[in-house]
Amino acid sequence: MATKALVTESEYLETSFSGLDREYCRGEVIERTMPTYLHGVVQGMLYALFLAYRKSHGLVPSTEARHRLADGVIRIPDVAVHQGMPAQPCPDTPPYVAIEVLSPEDRMGDVTAKLREYRDFGVPHAWVVDPVAQALYVYDSDGLHQVRSLQIPEFGINFTPEQIFEA
Repeated sequence: MATKALVTESEYLETSFSGLDREYCRGEVIERTMPTYLHGVVQGMLYALFLAYRKSHGLVPSTEARHRLADGVIRIPDVAVHQGMPAQPCPDTPPYVAIEVLSPEDRMGDVTAKLREYRDFGVPHAWVVDPVAQALYVYDSDGLHQVRSLQIPEFGINFTPEQIFEA
């Protein structure tokens, strides 16, 4: 039986991976699925939509940035949106929005577990965007459910599929 080599969080944080960055969970370095071109287009569109709210609402979007969700747990949301610029290079405060853009190899069970971690961390808005099905999902206290648009009512933000998938 093969065993996985465990690494410390500081070893992980000091490591640069060739290609796609990896996540870290309690000693394990976790590979992420390779994104497709469509994934990148949708990720870029979400970034751009939020960037438009930087001055008016103080929302700062980022892509592919490591976030420390708990001791020993570092995840990389496809898009994270903070209110203001985080003080740490690996933010340890919850983003206001965490978005996972599905790739064909993603398993919904793994994605849902990550969304649960985001919510437990204190992320108010945890979303999933499926570029192939052009479907939008929200993860909240009732679990994961499909929605017609992605909303942040407190800021008057409402992103429709036409805005997100308008490639």
